[in-house]
Amino acid sequence: MALILIRRLGLLLVSLLVASVLVFAALRLLPGDVAQVIAGTRASPEQVDRIAHQLGTDRPLVIQYLHWLGGVLSGDVGHSAVNGVSVSGELGQKLTVTGPLVAAATLLGALVGVSLGIVAAARHRRRSGIVLSVLSQLGLAVPSFWVGLMATTVFAVHWRWLPAGGFPAGGWNEPAAAVRSLVLPVLTLALLEGAVLLRFTRSATLEVLHADYLRTARAKGLTRGRALLRHGVRNALLPVLSVLGLEFASLLLGAVVIENVFSLPGAGQMLVTDVGNRDLVKVQGTVLLVTAVILVVGFLVDVGHHLLDPRLRDAR
Repeated sequence: MALILIRRLGLLLVSLLVASVLVFAALRLLPGDVAQVIAGTRASPEQVDRIAHQLGTDRPLVIQYLHWLGGVLSGDVGHSAVNGVSVSGELGQKLTVTGPLVAAATLLGALVGVSLGIVAAARHRRRSGIVLSVLSQLGLAVPSFWVGLMATTVFAVHWRWLPAGGFPAGGWNEPAAAVRSLVLPVLTLALLEGAVLLRFTRSATLEVLHADYLRTARAKGLTRGRALLRHGVRNALLPVLSVLGLEFASLLLGAVVIENVFSLPGAGQMLVTDVGNRDLVKVQGTVLLVTAVILVVGFLVDVGHHLLDPRLRDAR
């Protein structure tokens, strides 16, 4: 197992390095010039060149990349080309909103989706199982921004139970207000993730229900439910674990939409603004962080597979 961890960790580091190259190169292919944006449309070519020299964008791309990578490794992503603010500091502040949003949505969606998926599989011939299957299909069909708008209309506009958007100025120093502002965004993301996990969990559990080892367990005297919980759930969760890793990546991308729908000052809203401003330094830092988180989650999912499945640990 230790050798497997070392190999997977080495692959993770190589993937992070390749991702940094791709992020840096892809953003350089975008049209426009950040120096021209800062200087304005009426600036002379000399003024634009002077700003480009100050930003370092007139240097060779290899030098720019190595300088940026060195800063990333030391924890300093750089400073915004537009307002001069430290990218690491501002990104850390925005993650105090995006981090709890994605974490809470992932946990809630996993709990609801996996548990209801097992119930839907165990009762797939009954009315409750059919209803859960239909609801999961509906959850897969609707887009996240529509769910957010409907949730705002019902719970914030009509019933006035929760705020329609925004985040308290004091941040988490006002915990009650901060939690209330995240309830609707979390429920919106969790609903969509839960629908996907419910569908995959139901399919995986149905396959397990027809497995030979489960029939053997029932022949020894276990009820269908006890045999499923004792022997089937662990095997059914193996493919669901992979889907959960993919869904976490989808939640990070979905947070960009949800933060704009609910006017949350998170990393997603900052990314949209920075792309419009051609602030390459901040965009690089944000995209690289999201990519790194997705790769780390994939690494953890891979390790989780080896921990849950002894066949992978024993394979040479």
